[in-house]
Amino acid sequence: MRASEIRETFLRFFEERGHRRVASSSLVPEGDPTLLFTNAGMVQFKRTFLGEETRAYQTAATSQKCMRVSGKHNDLENVGRTPRHHTFFEMLGNFSFGDYFKEEAIEYAWELVTRDYGIAPERMVATVFRDDDEAYDLWRKRIGLPEERIFRLDEDENFWSMGDTGPCGPCSEIHVDFGENPDCTSEVCDPSCDCGRWLEIWNLVFMQFDRDAAGEMKPLPRPSI
Repeated sequence: MRASEIRETFLRFFEERGHRRVASSSLVPEGDPTLLFTNAGMVQFKRTFLGEETRAYQTAATSQKCMRVSGKHNDLENVGRTPRHHTFFEMLGNFSFGDYFKEEAIEYAWELVTRDYGIAPERMVATVFRDDDEAYDLWRKRIGLPEERIFRLDEDENFWSMGDTGPCGPCSEIHVDFGENPDCTSEVCDPSCDCGRWLEIWNLVFMQFDRDAAGEMKPLPRPSI
């Protein structure tokens, strides 16, 4: 599939499920001194997640133009060293502002990658935050992934935040497994390994908290995706 086909398939999939197709926001975030450039699809919805504004819709889908050249999400040093890092890219995202949460988000993602994108289910694994039993059980019981293809990882890998402060929460990722790499030197080769075996294709962020400058996390008004 071409990039344009991947984009349109994603946006159309979520439109058919009641999501509003929202245009990409500016690369320079409006009224947000914490960011130099937009680095994720949720940036334009930050005030909505915090409960500071409401929108005419509760679910949305976007293809957001992003740059990651500074701050917490800085890919600049990896550009040219790996085939998977770029300073500029488009991030596809589906969002729920207090409408649906983990169960529907996981089911939507799995349906899209297996049915519409045609990726073989047996080639994929899922990761969850180490303490997120709910997400683990959804992958195991609702989706039917075997235990050996669900990985519990630490905060560095499976707890997402836009920056040092702001909305954050545990996340669950879908990775394609390209098979064992004979050159891998890790004692345990899981999706956090950078040997090239694993390719992350989706990050489901369960936005539950607002982190302040002191590092304290308070629950958001409504759990969101």
